[in-house]
Amino acid sequence: MKEYDFVVIGGGSGGYAAARTASSLGLSTAVIEGGEQVGGLCILRGCMPSKTLIESGNRYRTLRHAEEFGLHAEKIGFDAAKIVERKRRLIGEFADYRAQQLAGGSFDFIRGRAEFLDPHCLRVSLREGGERILALKTGCIATGSVLNRPSIQGIELCLSSDDLLELTEIPASAVVLGGGPVALEMAHYLESLGSRVTILQRNTQLLTGNDHDVAEAVAEAFRRRGMQVLCGTRLEKIEESGNQMAVHYGHGNGVEVIQADLVVNALGRRPAIAGLGLEKASVALEGPAICTDLEQRTTARHLFAAGDCCGPYEVVHIAITQGETAAKNAAALIKGGAPATLDYRLKLFACFAEPQMASCGMTEQEARENGLQIVTASYPFADHGKSLVKGETDGFVKLIADADQGHILGGAVVGPEASELIHEIVVAMAFHATAAQLAVIPHYHPTLSEIWTYPAEEIADKIGS
Repeated sequence: MKEYDFVVIGGGSGGYAAARTASSLGLSTAVIEGGEQVGGLCILRGCMPSKTLIESGNRYRTLRHAEEFGLHAEKIGFDAAKIVERKRRLIGEFADYRAQQLAGGSFDFIRGRAEFLDPHCLRVSLREGGERILALKTGCIATGSVLNRPSIQGIELCLSSDDLLELTEIPASAVVLGGGPVALEMAHYLESLGSRVTILQRNTQLLTGNDHDVAEAVAEAFRRRGMQVLCGTRLEKIEESGNQMAVHYGHGNGVEVIQADLVVNALGRRPAIAGLGLEKASVALEGPAICTDLEQRTTARHLFAAGDCCGPYEVVHIAITQGETAAKNAAALIKGGAPATLDYRLKLFACFAEPQMASCGMTEQEARENGLQIVTASYPFADHGKSLVKGETDGFVKLIADADQGHILGGAVVGPEASELIHEIVVAMAFHATAAQLAVIPHYHPTLSEIWTYPAEEIADKIGS
């Protein structure tokens, strides 16, 4: 039985970051990965494959609207099989590179499924057969998440987001269940290639957790595209109806039925912790996720967690930071030193639909719930030169600042290149900038990014008056 200073369960982005960091700090390290493919959700079934498909959808949408720009794009078409083929090729390259990083790293890479026998011992069922027993001084659980299949009659008839990534024929119509980023991105992709799309969301707004005005701007833009967006619904059942699918849902006081060629289950994911034997390691759960503190420590002092298996935000850059933090604190536990803690002040979020949506820091609702005195200001893309030139006028930018000194507490964007524009506010917040300081930073004209100066100036004027 070999003993390691640090053992990581899971070879995705968070797990790899933890292993790389631990190894660089001089810890003897092993990574255990039991999946059929190596790379984790982001590379294999999340960020990269979905954005590859969306890029094809975006370019086809541009062709559809060529007439607006005085261009002729006649007899346009697409080959969904080739779109998927391109996605497979790119993702294969990404996955191969991650596999090389894991296999060629300064740590042991073990292919198999891990289970705790006690807090300091793991049994690994090897993919090639047989098993190994490992001892660990510290460890990090980074097993990611799996698709959520709620207890709804007929949910097994739906396509998952994983299935949609392999879809080689685009349906004439589709119902998308859910209102989070995955649901909206898949709805956007299908509509871009010509599907009639209906979105059914249980919550009273899309993008739960974001401010209502932000979510409603996305919903209204989707409706202008011809999509049906229904919020405040209750899923009753899903069944086959001839060659189509029938979704029965409650809306208001009644139950309605909508038919479509396919139904997409985009109702989120849940932590992948089955079979780990966490109870034998004294690792407790908080709801469905592993309970961690800001040091990424679980209820077992020597064990840490990172990524989707613990949350609270299921995005890859946070998983990476969590993995790095876990490794640093494992090293501090073994070698001594002050612990590192995570700071979610700059939390980032993005949805790559059309229009895009992105945010950072606090929402307006969060700030008010925390009893903060704030000032907000927004500015529409419909009154902004570069967005008018681009023909992309949906949405707005919004800044939230404290009412005393005007320090920026958060920002949100609905509109063109929102996922890029939000980083200007992240940088401003990282340096604790005020709205007045942001307002006087030179911005080239005409650019999308100069739109931030308008709400910044408004907030500065309000505070200065």
